[in-house]
Amino acid sequence: MNSLINILTKSGLLTKDLDYHLIRASMVIIFLFFGYQKWFEYEAQVLIPYISNGPLISWMYPVFGIRGAGWFLGVSEWLFGALLFLGFWNKKLGILGALGSCVTFIMTVTIIPFMPDGWAASAGGFPAMVGNVPFLMKDVVLFAASVYLLRQDVLRVSLSTRNKDMTRERT
Repeated sequence: MNSLINILTKSGLLTKDLDYHLIRASMVIIFLFFGYQKWFEYEAQVLIPYISNGPLISWMYPVFGIRGAGWFLGVSEWLFGALLFLGFWNKKLGILGALGSCVTFIMTVTIIPFMPDGWAASAGGFPAMVGNVPFLMKDVVLFAASVYLLRQDVLRVSLSTRNKDMTRERT
C-alpha cells in the first residue's frame, strides 16, 4: 500500500487543487447538458412526475405551465453552470453558482420520499429503489459536490480578503 501511495504522490495526480478543478468542471458540464435538455418537449414530459411530486418545486406548474417550468429550470441550470464556470477566475461568482447548485439539488433530493412507486414492493419497499428514484439518487452526490465547491470558494475568498487586509496593515 505504501508503494501505491508513493507512486500516486509522485505521479502528479494529486496536484494541489486538481480535485477542486475536476469537480467544478464536472458540475459545469452537468448543468450545461441537463440545462440544454430542458428546452425540448420530450424533457418537459419526462419531468412531469418529478416536478408534480416535488414538495419544493411543485409550484412551478401552476406558475409557469409544463413547458415554462422546463424553460425556467433550463435557464436556472445554465445560469448556475455559467456562475460555476466563471468561478474558475472569480471565486465570488463561484460562490453564487455553488449556492444555486446547492438549492437545485436540495429541491431534487426532496422529491425522493414523495415519488410514487419509487420503492419495489416485491423487495420489501425501502431501500429497494425502482422507477424514477434511482435517477434522483445521483443528486445526493451532486449536492455534496456543490457543498464542497461552496466551502472551497468561501474559504478562498475569505483567505484572499484576510491577506489583502494584512497587506494594507503593513503599508
